[in-house]
Amino acid sequence: MADNTRRSRPLLRTLVGEVLRRHRLEQGRTLAEVAREACVSVQYLSEVERGRKEPSSEILAAVCDALRIELADLLAEVGRDLVVDRAPVIRLEAARLRRAQRPQRGGDVLLMAA
Repeated sequence: MADNTRRSRPLLRTLVGEVLRRHRLEQGRTLAEVAREACVSVQYLSEVERGRKEPSSEILAAVCDALRIELADLLAEVGRDLVVDRAPVIRLEAARLRRAQRPQRGGDVLLMAA
């Protein structure tokens, strides 16, 4: 049975777009400025930033150059954001160990009077 309460993982393209937008806004630059320098259309860059398009490595490199950031730094930042958004992973061995270390509770007692 699937656990419906578990959050789904964000799409990589969404996180890439968020990081690119964050850098652009921190620099106080417009979509048009960055798009022109990266040789992509404003519409395409907007869709990349909104996570609607998955850019090629060449496009990512061009946008990173336009933003004056390293591609490796972009990917590292995306990786950090991905870890923050992820639910914690609990190893099976650790869960078993914690369960074994918990004090055992007695069963519930039901008293009935006649």
